[in-house]
Amino acid sequence: MSGDGTAPAPQRHHAIDYVELTVTDLDRAKRFYADAFGWEFTDYGPDYAGFRDARRGPEESGGLRRDDSVRTGGGPLVLLFSADLDATVAAVTAAGGRVVAGPYGFPGGRRFHFTDPDGTELGVWSER
Repeated sequence: MSGDGTAPAPQRHHAIDYVELTVTDLDRAKRFYADAFGWEFTDYGPDYAGFRDARRGPEESGGLRRDDSVRTGGGPLVLLFSADLDATVAAVTAAGGRVVAGPYGFPGGRRFHFTDPDGTELGVWSER
């Protein structure tokens, strides 16, 4: 059961279940993602923290893993959804992220890409 008494959503076959982001400074990364997106964290030792969006329930959707370096680009691109893309751009930049593409239109709506303070690139999209 979720914290609100409802059953958690069933897992979907071939759906992304958990995303792990590599960071060089765990505390800085937690501040960035908390400030930009309102994520909450559970620490699992000095080198790992799970994250969740409390508005969606208590289940974690990923983790931040500390390493000595981060390789920008070349890996999968994680896309987040936003109901207000312009507000999300403002939150990302205010939290210390850097917009590297967009916002721009695409057939399904609008999106932008940003890098977090460690250089990890993510994208955010919204419907039109």
